[in-house]
Amino acid sequence: MSKFNEIVIKPFRTLRNKTFGKIFVSQLFSLFADAFIWLGLALLSYELNPERSAVILASALTMRVTAYILFSPFSGVISEHFNRKNILWITQSFRIVIVGLLPFVTSEWQLFLLIFLLNVAAAFFTPTYRAIIPQVVDHSEYREANGLSMATFQLLSVFGPALAGVFATWLGAKQLFLVSAISLLIGVTIILSISANSLQKGVASVKGSLHDGWHDVIKGVRLLFGNKILRFSLSMEFVSAIAGAMVLVNTVGWVKTSLSQDDAHYGLIMALFGVGGAITAFLLGSLDKTKTRALSLISGALLIGVAISFANFVSFNGLLALWVFAGIGQTLADLPSETLIGENIQSGDQGKVYGSHFAFSHLWWFIAYPFAGFLGTTFPNLSFLYGGIISISLAILAIIIFKPILKMRTNCGHGE
Repeated sequence: MSKFNEIVIKPFRTLRNKTFGKIFVSQLFSLFADAFIWLGLALLSYELNPERSAVILASALTMRVTAYILFSPFSGVISEHFNRKNILWITQSFRIVIVGLLPFVTSEWQLFLLIFLLNVAAAFFTPTYRAIIPQVVDHSEYREANGLSMATFQLLSVFGPALAGVFATWLGAKQLFLVSAISLLIGVTIILSISANSLQKGVASVKGSLHDGWHDVIKGVRLLFGNKILRFSLSMEFVSAIAGAMVLVNTVGWVKTSLSQDDAHYGLIMALFGVGGAITAFLLGSLDKTKTRALSLISGALLIGVAISFANFVSFNGLLALWVFAGIGQTLADLPSETLIGENIQSGDQGKVYGSHFAFSHLWWFIAYPFAGFLGTTFPNLSFLYGGIISISLAILAIIIFKPILKMRTNCGHGE
């Protein structure tokens, strides 16, 4: 029972800090909104042009990742010069306006522009939120507060699509955007109830920090790619991104056109994809992680690759089962990476490496989304097969290249 309290109960005690509790709940509503926005985006892409839905969705998701890559590095500097409360509520209010415009989109360029602007705001909100956490909680509780925040983010990244998928069985794209706007509005209301001064703790002048900040970026990249097990982890994440993009980009067109199903069926299949990932995330916590890191990475990358390879040759019910396994595979391939950073990088350098990992993991999706769109448009009847073959081939290549280090324990030291 004491171990249960230490692992499960203790992190939630940080919510007794009213300021942290409020920004945490606000972020929670933001994450829910993201899940509904994404599913609504997939349905809207199909409504705009069923034959080009894969390309439209891939392009829109690429704009999303581009906004993160371009603007996230600047958000930390902005948060040191401006009122953080204003950054939070203004960016979220801006997102509400953009979401409110999405149901009125009639052309592809309008969709791409709105998605880019939507995620520019998100690129400033999320890093500012993370920068606030160590300033509003006691030092002794920071680990638990940050852990609770990251665990929730990871959980909703796999469970959010499942919840949105359930709603999509009753709602269309426009209604999903309405739910998203309401969720964001609740989050803004919570932010406005927080004292501005409580969010400004620790803000100091950053004169002369530009050079130091750039130096830290370079060092983080060097440490990330200088560690063999982290390079292997990144390679498996790339495989997962290629296969995962196939699921996210091409499922809507395949389900509605090739299988002649409706929005509810599409929502159901994406819900099961999310459920597969969520269940796996819970089960991984009960395993001896130090001995299963490499196994999780390898099995996950191969599983999602194999699952999508058969998608073009099964009925809707068969696709339901395959997408459960695809969700399991994606979580197995993606979940260990941040823990591996903690195990293999000195504590003083972990922040730099986490930042580099965030950038490169988004870069993988930047590559994967248009690639998935290309396959879905060029080979509409065999897109999943080709995507699966490529994913499996990349995974096998990475396993061969990194075979010598896979025999080592993944937590046996730093650097190499």
